[in-house]
Amino acid sequence: MGYGGGPATIPLIEKEVVKNQQWMSTEEFSHVLGLSNALPGPIATKMAGYIGYSEAGILGSFISVFATIMPSLVLMMVLLSILNKFKDSPRVKRLSTFVLPTIAVLMAQLAFGFTETAILDNGAMLSVICIAIAFTLMEYVKISPILCIVAGLILGGLFL
Repeated sequence: MGYGGGPATIPLIEKEVVKNQQWMSTEEFSHVLGLSNALPGPIATKMAGYIGYSEAGILGSFISVFATIMPSLVLMMVLLSILNKFKDSPRVKRLSTFVLPTIAVLMAQLAFGFTETAILDNGAMLSVICIAIAFTLMEYVKISPILCIVAGLILGGLFL
């Protein structure tokens, strides 16, 4: 279970799928993540569906999506009813200020892991160039991250 939505659970899924269960490599996981990001809808459920299907077919896909959704849904309903009672409390307001940095650290850890894999697989120069181009396009040209992901998938498919 992860708090903060799909992006916050990606490092948790990666650790379980790549490191603990060894169902796929970091590179394969990054492809699943890229595809999941490119498609509409929640990231974690799309990843769970794909990973479950690749491991155990349709039943595996169903079970993994169900297992991804149900704990969070049940806990969210319980917690929201509690938070609704105390929504004006200063403690509840502070809770959000502590959660956001945690999500940022988890996402940074995932990004550094993917960068390390890219450098090992494609070389440092190509990886740095791709990172710089993507950063420039998203930060200064204001191109959607989805377009950068799709472009990266296309370029990776054509040249690597």
